[in-house]
Amino acid sequence: MTEKLITVGKIANTHGIRGELKIVPETDFPERFDKGNALIIVDPQNKQTPVTVQTSRLHKNVFIVQFTQFSNINEVEKFKGSLLKIEAKNQQPLEEGEYYYHEIIGCKVITEEGQELGLVSEVLTPGANDVWVVDLPKGKQLLLPVIDDVILDVDVAAKTIRIHLMEGLME
Repeated sequence: MTEKLITVGKIANTHGIRGELKIVPETDFPERFDKGNALIIVDPQNKQTPVTVQTSRLHKNVFIVQFTQFSNINEVEKFKGSLLKIEAKNQQPLEEGEYYYHEIIGCKVITEEGQELGLVSEVLTPGANDVWVVDLPKGKQLLLPVIDDVILDVDVAAKTIRIHLMEGLME
């Protein structure tokens, strides 16, 4: 079985003629794009190209990255729209109580009384705290604020989240 890959960025466009790419980061760890780091370009057809960061700089919220494998625009144009990924084993360890989005999506949400509500389908980041979108039966959705008063326990291994259903959440 191949190693699970985690998306850390998206290739938005080329930059200049020397093979640099504009990368929109999708990670809380910008050091992913530091010189010497190994990444994998995954194109829309799921073709994987291992690459190594040669140079990287932040410019207007995107990273301008050049990989050691490419030196001109003609070699990298085909990667526009592709994703940049890492192997799951290369993820940064998180603090207690922190989770990667991919660990939360698909988790079963259960109330403290044991009532099964549905599965987390999306993670929103509107501001002060994240919001987990739970798909309920009959096509409805529940927006769960990720705060201590609501999220009681997250068991990533068992893919379950136990919550306190505060008044007003299910309206």
